[in-house]
Amino acid sequence: MKDKKLKICAVTTTRADYGIMRPLLLKLNKADWADLVLAVTGTHLLKQFGNTVKEIEKDDLKIDKKISIMSKANDNPVETGNIMSKTVSKFTEYFEESKPDVVLLLGDRFETFEVAAAATVCRIPVIHIAGGETTEGAIDEVFRHSITKMSYLHLASTEAYKNRIIQLGEDPKRVFNTGALGVENVLNVKCLSKDELSEQLNFDLEKPYAVVTFHPVTLENNSAIQQLNELLKVLHKHQEMNFIITKANADLAGEQINAQLDKFALKNKNCIVVSSLGTLKYFSAIRYSECVIGNSSSGIVEVPSFGKPTINIGDRQKGRIQSNSVINCKPIESDIEKALNKALKFKKEVVNPYGDGKTSDKMVKIIKKTFYGKEIDLKKVFYDLEK
Repeated sequence: MKDKKLKICAVTTTRADYGIMRPLLLKLNKADWADLVLAVTGTHLLKQFGNTVKEIEKDDLKIDKKISIMSKANDNPVETGNIMSKTVSKFTEYFEESKPDVVLLLGDRFETFEVAAAATVCRIPVIHIAGGETTEGAIDEVFRHSITKMSYLHLASTEAYKNRIIQLGEDPKRVFNTGALGVENVLNVKCLSKDELSEQLNFDLEKPYAVVTFHPVTLENNSAIQQLNELLKVLHKHQEMNFIITKANADLAGEQINAQLDKFALKNKNCIVVSSLGTLKYFSAIRYSECVIGNSSSGIVEVPSFGKPTINIGDRQKGRIQSNSVINCKPIESDIEKALNKALKFKKEVVNPYGDGKTSDKMVKIIKKTFYGKEIDLKKVFYDLEK
């Protein structure tokens, strides 16, 4: 019945995925045909990652449930397995109690994979944002494609990623290229002034500076600290610059990376280390920076919209479609140094391949057309490509 609102449960596990989904969530929250609720979990609820649930509360969105699945960052496979088990159990119970019509998920994290599994066993259709992408150096790769197979509606960020989802056997009628929400965020954010940013960070931004984010490469054995140290050698040499460093996520070896970053900051006064900048400060920091350094997806998807170069280190993001502003390098000191020198001389017109910044409007229309007032048959036929 079209007079009954569609209950959409959006699940967010990290500051990053909430920041990306935010424009879509704000529009769904205003839609007269939708009842949007949020289930907040993962590092949002951990003090060591900035207790970022507060950012959601400021947006006045309805948080239906805070679901704790971890007490600290996971630092070994057994702990990861325990978190996964807890996630699927708690979310299965939650979905059975709350009975949403659809579940909205973004990305590729292992926690998101388990939420998709819980929705699947509860026979709730899943909307998946940012499927079809590849990150050959991260375990997220297999989780992302597994989420695709558990999802009903697919909102991809490029035509190539749309085609890859279809290649995985999903019906083309339920796969759409909408562009990336991250681009929309960049094009619509009203950044802080440089002075405001400096004051809020309590950090001098008069010197040229770079924004640094380095995450573990989860499909490489015990390489995280070695690769990080290669990067830190380069940062230490460039005392003529400042560095704003954001901490790693809750993947394996993330805690080790963050401890090493804290030690580095104590000895190098030209850098600041923060658990989470939040979307506004993060984008503001990029706007006035010389470049972005690290291996975060943001450097591939969002940063090009600022016209800034990204130094992409190692294989974590290998396989993603990239703009001409991305400078790839090996995770060794000499290569990172060469890439930084190149970035500091970067003067090119940048074209971002991830869309025109009108993504959320497209997504809202597709979600409404697919689900509102419709009975959904979850029995999917595997779509075979023509041979």
